[in-house]
Amino acid sequence: MKQSILIVDDEPGIRESLTDVLQDEGYRVESVGSGEACLETLPTNKFDVVLLDIWLPGLDGIQVLEKIQALEAPPTVIMISGHGTIETAVRSTKLGAFDFIEKPLSIDKTLLTLRHALEQSRLSAQNRDLRTELQGQDRIIGDSVPMKALRQQLELAAPTNGRVLIYGESGVGKELVAHALHNHSQRTEQPFVEVNCAAIPEELIESELFGHIKGSFTGALEDKTGKFEQADGGSLFLDEVGDMSLRTQSKVLRVIEEQRFSPVGSGNNLTVDVRIIAATNKHLEDEIQKGNFREDLFYRLNVIPFFVPPLREHAEDIPTLATFSLRNSPALMGAAPNISPRRQWKSWSRIAGRETSANLRIWSSAWSLWCRANESSGGTFLQGCTRTDPAPCPPPNSPPRDSPACKKPAPPTSATTFCAPWKSIRATSAARRKSWALNAATCTVKCARWEYLSETNPAVVNSA
Repeated sequence: MKQSILIVDDEPGIRESLTDVLQDEGYRVESVGSGEACLETLPTNKFDVVLLDIWLPGLDGIQVLEKIQALEAPPTVIMISGHGTIETAVRSTKLGAFDFIEKPLSIDKTLLTLRHALEQSRLSAQNRDLRTELQGQDRIIGDSVPMKALRQQLELAAPTNGRVLIYGESGVGKELVAHALHNHSQRTEQPFVEVNCAAIPEELIESELFGHIKGSFTGALEDKTGKFEQADGGSLFLDEVGDMSLRTQSKVLRVIEEQRFSPVGSGNNLTVDVRIIAATNKHLEDEIQKGNFREDLFYRLNVIPFFVPPLREHAEDIPTLATFSLRNSPALMGAAPNISPRRQWKSWSRIAGRETSANLRIWSSAWSLWCRANESSGGTFLQGCTRTDPAPCPPPNSPPRDSPACKKPAPPTSATTFCAPWKSIRATSAARRKSWALNAATCTVKCARWEYLSETNPAVVNSA
């Protein structure tokens, strides 16, 4: 597809000569003679670059530039003029123009500037697409009452600058909520910086949060920008904030109150504008009673509390989650040809049991394994998950030949001879079933190998 350029100039000679040159270079070119005509053309036609003259009848180039920049996805603009001044060039650049070219136009310079502008336009479009894709990944999936309440709270809290404290068990999706808060806030164009307070050693977390200067301590071989400074203007996500040491808590408290700090080894104060989003899987009130968390920091962070429910409290959303993951996860695309996600979920629930709904992260991992197991067999063994053979498949570590049901493999096209271990799983205790739930998909893979590959590849079966 040819890249498109719009020429806006009141001189017909310049419009014609530029059009001929740019068409010879392989671009799709259109031209208009006024700013009003330009503004009428842009909403109905997509252009990558606009060559805009400053001196125009009616609306001048600066006024047109301001209106172009107000569009939802503005094209890249290059200003051209034979009567330009440094002040005009500076003003147009501040308003968003890519570059400023003086008349008489040099063909070589114009083409070089145009190529650079087209590259800028391509990168801007790519950036918009990536942002749209990322915003789609922070969707809060589910139609249950807890999920609807969480989305409603997000809509109310996200546009504010209030600090947020997210509570929830490990693996329930606290980080997903933090991303959603940032992406739907007024800071969405600014950085979102994450810090896992539990993963950073105590002696390094101050340097990680506030940065340091070269030579401030052993191993500080160069200046380092801290997370607070990186997040200036945006959001800082403090994950597992309950694991932060008391010493670091006092410094974070000061930054929250004053919005300024000093890097390690520096006497200069840096001022920042950061929205704090914190998350914890602990009961901070209990930690305060134990002396492990500062009460004043707790009240600074707990301005807007969020409670993310575990999956077991909205298990009715699991089929919806399964459908969403199959349709949106590249790793699972095509994992179950010709079988609906809801039917896959029914088959999965027969094998794993509902105990997988205790934790979203565990469920996602086990569900991915299950889908890949189905993919490895060409999607043919899901139909056999209701088999009630009295001789079930052996556990994964048992020799397959000890099971009569697995001793003689069936042809790959058969959907009725797949031996699934769901029956033996259900016969065990609830505690054992939780363990089985995490390994059910792995067992499924091995059973599929025994069933379909033992004739063609005995080594794979024996290694299973």
